[in-house]
Amino acid sequence: MTIMASRRLLRWSGVMAALVCVAGPVAAIELTASEKAGKQIFLEGRSASGSSIAARVGGADTAIPATVVPCANCHGADGRGRREGGVRPPDITWRRLALSYGQRLENGRERPAYDAASFARAISTGVDAGGNRLDPAMPRFVMSARDVDDLTAYLKRLEDDGDPGLLADSVRVGTLQPATGPLAELGKTVTAILRGTFDAVNAGGGVHGRRIELVVADPGPDAAGAEVALRRLMEEEQVFAVVAPLVPALEGRLGEIADFARMPVVGPLAHLAGSGGRFVFDPLPGLGEQLGALGEYAATALKLTNPPAAIVHPDEARSGAIASALAERLARRGWSQVRAYAYVPGAFDAAGVGTAVAGQGAQAVFFIGRDADFGALAAQAPLQKAPPWMFAAANQVGPSALQLPAAQAERVFIAYPTLPQDWSPQGAGALRAVRERSGAGDRHPAFQVGAYAAALVMVEGFKRAGRDASRDKFVTALENMHGFQTGVTPAIGFGPGQRIGAPGAHIVGVDAQKRVFRPTGRYVRLDTVQE
Repeated sequence: MTIMASRRLLRWSGVMAALVCVAGPVAAIELTASEKAGKQIFLEGRSASGSSIAARVGGADTAIPATVVPCANCHGADGRGRREGGVRPPDITWRRLALSYGQRLENGRERPAYDAASFARAISTGVDAGGNRLDPAMPRFVMSARDVDDLTAYLKRLEDDGDPGLLADSVRVGTLQPATGPLAELGKTVTAILRGTFDAVNAGGGVHGRRIELVVADPGPDAAGAEVALRRLMEEEQVFAVVAPLVPALEGRLGEIADFARMPVVGPLAHLAGSGGRFVFDPLPGLGEQLGALGEYAATALKLTNPPAAIVHPDEARSGAIASALAERLARRGWSQVRAYAYVPGAFDAAGVGTAVAGQGAQAVFFIGRDADFGALAAQAPLQKAPPWMFAAANQVGPSALQLPAAQAERVFIAYPTLPQDWSPQGAGALRAVRERSGAGDRHPAFQVGAYAAALVMVEGFKRAGRDASRDKFVTALENMHGFQTGVTPAIGFGPGQRIGAPGAHIVGVDAQKRVFRPTGRYVRLDTVQE
């Protein structure tokens, strides 16, 4: 990561995010080789021997890779099942399967106890220990006898194989914060806010009798260093989850790797767009969501109907993906004259782009990039002569917008994830107390809000997951969180397909006379937009 890029982060008043998780979950007990192989089948649908495992699904016995439907997908990592799509998979811990008196299931069907042979028959033919057909939603697996034995061995140890970091009197939570380099001061501030928030919770007795212990690792200056730090958090420190990591060098990999590791991550800082993946929860929106909110504002509040429009963005993968998503959103609004203009990062040709945008007759320009480049583009004579509406996110553009001529400044709108109007008296007081107690001061206020909100969401997730929490229960608890009030952000809510807690942005204009930003009073939520 360049020093220039780091400085752009430090100027921000919004939030961006990235993290990488590089290893699978760490077992709380020592498993045998067979049990470890069975765990891999249970969690991932992959055989340790390298042999293929297939799953036959539906009435037509359609064959698909078992990696698509591993046991844990429906039964959960703890094997106890969770309702999904109207189906409640049963508890398949061996203690339940092997009950001497059998079991009456939720659908009223009864069956005797399973043994190794009847279990093998059940997973391969879909017939239970009593000769009854299992629910059609249950896949029938085609695997070797050795793989069946390994899976059975693991199920017998499943209840003892708890998630890491969850002890009788504490839960260990990790974070990645730079200790050296241009982001060191920011990392120190975020760490102070996290510690101060968790200290306040611990002073009140913790959560379900558990203290929250924060473990901090320095990700270093690059992706390789971040991977080493993450591996230490997971393998040596055995943290249960990660909160508010600040690792911009690893942008874009969070969702995929966090899912592979089954590691919950709450509130990654410094991201371009929603991280994706089942195990990552972003309380606040990324750049993509903020631009989407600006697009909706342009179409509804400004009543721009299919205008010629331009999206100016760096010529690199993540920004290009955000630009494409914005173009698709605008197309759903009936905008058919949208063009994208990609430029070489660090070598912005303001004159060339300005001439092209003006030649298109663009009435709306959405900008992704540095504040200085935004100012240089707006300063081009063709755009000053006939100023288009210009839109950008606060984590990238700010001071240059205040320096524009009045005729241009009045046509600029910036997206902010949060504003002071989101703060309740109680929320403001609580954050102020954390600042004072931790010594964080008033540096980097936007990142403080992001870290504080992430910590509160994590604490609430622990409360809802209960005393017998697991990573899966924690994830499910967050999925069922709706309208959660942090006191310093818009209301936060998630869902089975919703991983951005406040998917929208405040729209802020420019007061050309006073040279200050002026809230429009509009907050655009993308999850309530009627397209």
